[in-house]
Amino acid sequence: MAIDLTNSKLHIHKYVESRMSFISPNLSIIVGASTAAKLMGVAGGLTNLSQMPACNVLVLGAQRKTLSGFSTTAILPHTGYIYYSDVVQKTSPDLRRKAARLVASKCTLAARVDSFHESHDGTVGDRLKADIDEKLEKLQEPPPVKTVKALPAPIDPPRKKRGGRRYRKMKERLGMTEVRKAANRMNFGEIEEDAYQTDLGFSLGTLGKSQSGRIRGPLIDSKTKQKISKTLQQKIQKQQVWGGSTTVKKQISGTASSVAFTPLQGLEIVNPQAAEKKVQEANQKYFSSTAGFKNVQSN
Repeated sequence: MAIDLTNSKLHIHKYVESRMSFISPNLSIIVGASTAAKLMGVAGGLTNLSQMPACNVLVLGAQRKTLSGFSTTAILPHTGYIYYSDVVQKTSPDLRRKAARLVASKCTLAARVDSFHESHDGTVGDRLKADIDEKLEKLQEPPPVKTVKALPAPIDPPRKKRGGRRYRKMKERLGMTEVRKAANRMNFGEIEEDAYQTDLGFSLGTLGKSQSGRIRGPLIDSKTKQKISKTLQQKIQKQQVWGGSTTVKKQISGTASSVAFTPLQGLEIVNPQAAEKKVQEANQKYFSSTAGFKNVQSN
């Protein structure tokens, strides 16, 4: 009886396959007459198949296997007739699930077209089959080769560089030497030797105070020494009055006095009026408007 039932089932399948080109031509073009007949038999007819969503069409014909104690590594769940069709099995194993979903969605569209008895010549099925082949070829394409790109231009702007003897001399002239560093360094709470009352003046800082012999004071070269004009020398000599600015000489501040602190004699009281009077007498003697020629008598 089982053998007779199996033979009857195969006979019915062959009959349905032979009539599939008239029943659903578009669906048969996509997955073949055998798979289309199996789908229609499980779904319960072409009308029921057209009303099912694509996710349900994908799992038609799936068998639930209960393997108690056996490994489930090789078991493929949710794989029905569409997964084992020729269209899906021709693709690579890693793309078969994606291809099965794609074929299931197109089969649903083709079944709906066939249920309304449209496109008897299979034009819609050919178009859907071409769409499936195009997308599968696109998925199987190798990834594009990465092009080697050049490094971007640096953000830092190019610096202006200058060479030559003049530039080297300027760097030597303006560079901070160890001598200048020692001259700029001052000890806290120490009175410098060249600090006057008029102003702080120029100090050598810690230059030469360590007595280590490593840093010496610069030797003054007569060729490169800064020259001062005679007019500037006379002005400096006039300003060098012992005792500094006083309330008698200049109205600067009330704290100035005639008492001067000198490094040699300590406190020294100077009469600035006497120095000014001496200068005025010399000017009247030689440079006044009423002064005449002096007769120098030689012995």
